[in-house]
Amino acid sequence: MSELASYAATETNSLGRRIAEDAPSERSQFQRDRDRIVHSTAFRRLEYKTQVFVNHEGDLFRTRLTHSIEVAQIARSIARALQVNEDLAEAVSLAHDLGHTPFGHAGQDALNECMREYGGFEHNLQSLRTVDLLEERYGAFDGLNLCFETREGILKHCSPAKAQELGELGRRFIERTQPGIEAQVCNLADEIAYNNHDVDDGLRSGLIQLEQLDAVPVFARFRREVEALFPQISGRRLIHETTRRMINAQVIDLVTETRRRIADAAPRSIADVRAGPVLVAYSDAMRAEQLALKRFLRDELYRHYQVLRMTAKARRIISELFAAFLGDPRLLPPQYQVMAQDDTPRAIADYIAGMTDRYAMREHRRLFAVGEI
Repeated sequence: MSELASYAATETNSLGRRIAEDAPSERSQFQRDRDRIVHSTAFRRLEYKTQVFVNHEGDLFRTRLTHSIEVAQIARSIARALQVNEDLAEAVSLAHDLGHTPFGHAGQDALNECMREYGGFEHNLQSLRTVDLLEERYGAFDGLNLCFETREGILKHCSPAKAQELGELGRRFIERTQPGIEAQVCNLADEIAYNNHDVDDGLRSGLIQLEQLDAVPVFARFRREVEALFPQISGRRLIHETTRRMINAQVIDLVTETRRRIADAAPRSIADVRAGPVLVAYSDAMRAEQLALKRFLRDELYRHYQVLRMTAKARRIISELFAAFLGDPRLLPPQYQVMAQDDTPRAIADYIAGMTDRYAMREHRRLFAVGEI
C-alpha cells in the first residue's frame, strides 16, 4: 500500500473497537475486520440472497455475495487512487449488505411494512446489528467487534430517531456531518457496481434488449466506441466490452472529481473530512448520465412484469412468515424463541432477515404447504 493521505483512516487515528482487544500481529486492524467479515455466517449467506434475480433463476446472475465482492474491487481501486485506506474500504464493501433480507429490496420493503408498528426495518441498520450483536463467533463479545470506522461505513442511512440510540456512531446523522472518506468511496462503489451489473444481468435474462439501451447515453456512447474498435463484435463480448468501459469511465470521473473537491476543501485530517462537505462524487455530467441509467433500470428492468411477479411472491412469503411467527412465537427456532422473550417482533425480523431466498421459500412451505413439515 502506498503512503496514505493525512485525511485517511489509519490505526493511529481510529476510534477503536467497542470492546478493547490486543492488536493483531502480522495484519492491520482493518484487515482483521475484513477477515472477521469474510469468515462470518452472514457473509456466507449472501451467496443465496437475491440481487435482482432469485438464485434459482440462473447460475450466472449476481447474488448479494458476488455483488459485494465486485463492490470491494471497485472500492479498493478508488481508495488506492485517492491514497486512502484500501483495507477499510474493502471491509466496508464486504459488510455493507450483511443485513439484507432474502429477495432483495422487495423483501426489505415487505419486512419494513411488517415492522411498521415495531420500529421498522432498514437493511443498513440490520447490517450493523448483525456485526454488533447477531454473529456468534467469539467468547469475549457478541458480534464481530469491528472498528468504529468499519461500522461507520456500513451505516449509510439512519433516521435521527434511530441515530439517538447509536451514541457516537449515530452523531453524524443528527449533526449532519460526513463519514470518513473510505465510507464515501464505498457508497459510490456500490452504486457503480449495481448499476452496471444490473445492465449485464438484465441483458443476460432477456428482460431488456440491447437496442433499448440506445436510449441510455452512457451505454450508447461506449457501445459505439466498442463497435468502432471491433466491427465484428456481438453478443456477450459486446456487452462485456461496453460495460467494462462504462465502469472504468465512472471510476476515472469519480477519482478526478474527488481530487478536485479535496483540493478545494484541503482537509488535513479525518476530522476535517467529517466536518466538511461531501468529497467523493461524480462530475455534473457523469451524475446526469448515472441518473439516466438508473431511470432506465427502474422503468425497464425492476418494473418488468416478470420481476414484479417474483417481487409480489417475495412480499407474500415474507409477510406470511412474519404473521405466522408473530401469532405463535413457538414456531420460531429455539435460539430465536429466547430472543423473542425480550422483543418478539425484532427477533422475528432478525430470523427472517438472516434467511437466504431458498431457505425462506422452504420455511414458507413447511408452515403453509400441506404435507410439508
